[in-house]
Amino acid sequence: MRSPHVISHWVSLADRQINLDGDPIFDAKGTGFADFARQVYQFMEISYPKFHKMDALSKLAFLGAEVLLGHAGDNEKDIALLFMNRSGSLDTDLRHQESISNPDEYYPSPAIFVYTLANICLGEVSIRHQLQTESCFFVSDTFDADLMYNYAAYLLQSGKSKKVLCAWVEYLQGDYRGIFYLVEEGKGVEHHMNEIKKIVIT
Repeated sequence: MRSPHVISHWVSLADRQINLDGDPIFDAKGTGFADFARQVYQFMEISYPKFHKMDALSKLAFLGAEVLLGHAGDNEKDIALLFMNRSGSLDTDLRHQESISNPDEYYPSPAIFVYTLANICLGEVSIRHQLQTESCFFVSDTFDADLMYNYAAYLLQSGKSKKVLCAWVEYLQGDYRGIFYLVEEGKGVEHHMNEIKKIVIT
C-alpha cells in the first residue's frame, strides 16, 4: 500500500558541497570542515552567534536543518527530529579526553564537555527552530532505513507530529557527511524505504 506521506525535500552536506533535492546549490573553497561550515553560514546569511560555540557535529546538524527548513519556508513548530550516526559524539569525546589526560595541564573545558552527548545537536536544532516535539538520536554502524522509516511513519500516523526531519549526521576527526530529508503530507517522492536508501545510502 502506498504511503500517505512523502519526502518533500532532501539535502546533503559532504565533500565541501551542498545538494538540495539532488541539485548542487553551494560549493565551498578550502578543504576543512571549519572552512566549509563558516562559508555555508555566510552563504545562508545566518545571524546566530551561538553557532560559533557549537562542536562540529552540532554545526553540521544545524546547517543541514537550516538549509532544508529554510528552503521549505517552514515555520511549522510540530516537526519531530530523528537523527542517526556511526560515531556518536566521539570526536568531541576525544577532545575532552585530551583536556584531562595530562595531569600537569588538567583543565576540562565546560564548552567542550557540554557536547559530549550526541543528542545535544538535536537540542541545538530544536532551540533554533523553536521545536518542542519528539526527538531521538540513534547510533548505528550503518544507516538503518527500516528503523527510520517505521519510526517516522509511526510519529505521523499517530498524530504525534505533522512532519519529521530525519538525518544521518556523521562527523569524526574532519570527515563529515550530513544527509537530511523531510517527511510530511503533500508533494514529493513516496516515503518508502527504497526512496530513503536512494537518498541516504547512494
